[in-house]
Formats: sequence, C-alpha cells, structure tokens
Amino acid sequence: MAEPLPDWFLTPPGGWTADRMDHLPPGAPRMELIDGALVLLSPQTKFHGKVMVNLLHELQQAAPEDIDVMHEMTMKLGKHQRPEPDLVVYRFSPDADGDWQSDTHIPPEDVLLVVEIVSEESQDRDRTTKPMKYAAAGIPHFWRVEREENGPAIHVYELDGTKEPRYVPVTIARERLKLDVPFPIDIDVRALTGRR
Repeated sequence: MAEPLPDWFLTPPGGWTADRMDHLPPGAPRMELIDGALVLLSPQTKFHGKVMVNLLHELQQAAPEDIDVMHEMTMKLGKHQRPEPDLVVYRFSPDADGDWQSDTHIPPEDVLLVVEIVSEESQDRDRTTKPMKYAAAGIPHFWRVEREENGPAIHVYELDGTKEPRYVPVTIARERLKLDVPFPIDIDVRALTGRR
C-alpha cells in the first residue's frame, strides 16, 4: 500500500507560485515549477553527472571575476515559473549585500547563460518548454547538451533580438567549443565525460 502524500505536497489555495517554493520543508525532494505545476526532478545518470561537473569546472575556470557559475539553482521567471537549469552562469558582485546563506534563486536579469543536459525524462522540457521560458525572460545564451553515440554534443543558441524573444542556433560542438560570448570559452567537449 502506497504512503499518502504529505500535506505540503497538496496544491495550496491559488496554486503553486515561485515564491511559495521557498516555504517547502527541508526534506522535500528537488523540484522545479513549470507553468504552476511542480515537477519532481529524477535521479540523474552517470553521463549527466559527469558532464555537469566537468562543464561547471570548465566554465568556472574561464569566467571573469564578476561572473559565477552555479549548478541546480532555480530562477524565478514569473509568478508560476521557477525552473532549475543544470547550470546557470550569472553576473554577481562579491561586495553585494546579498545573503549567501539564504538566497534560494538567481534573478533572471543577472543570468547570461543557462545549460540543460538532456535526460530521457526531461527531453520535452529541455528541448522545448524551458528554452521558450528562458528566451521570454531575456536570457541571452542557452546551451543544450545531448548524449550522442560518440559522446556529448553541445547545441549553442542565442537570442535573435526580435520583438518576440526566441533562440536561434549558433553551432553544435562535438569536439571543441570555442566562443567569445558570454566570455571567451575553449572547451574540449569530448573530455566532458572523462573519456577521450
């Protein structure tokens, strides 16, 4: 017999909002909010974990002092939108008054790049739903990492600057990714899984 759902999991009056997610109990599983619906985040594969850790390291090494990289941190994109990208690259000031102990999200206006590493259960969200939300929020760069037979492939997108925000493809990198934006980057894509 299945255990009943905990009280906190029941939809509150008026529905779930980005702000309400800050009041989830400490033992709650990792979740994101998409269109007012809670999405439980599944355990990740070794491919996903290895690529995330190595890409985080590469981006941190390349980032200027006023840019930081976080993994598994949400962004409030509106009342009913609080996605959790795999990686977020954002502007920050080491001297800012923000409280590192209690900050639970990154403001979208500070975000330069979001990265999603596609898993089987997240394909639709990572390829369609979340990029649309990121573009609408004005986040200038989006990368989607796909697992291919010979290793990872990084699909690079940027905002096209039209009245209706949307991403346009820039490149697909399977061996080396060299870019000048959001800052100079040179990544050995094949090495992101720890294999060559």
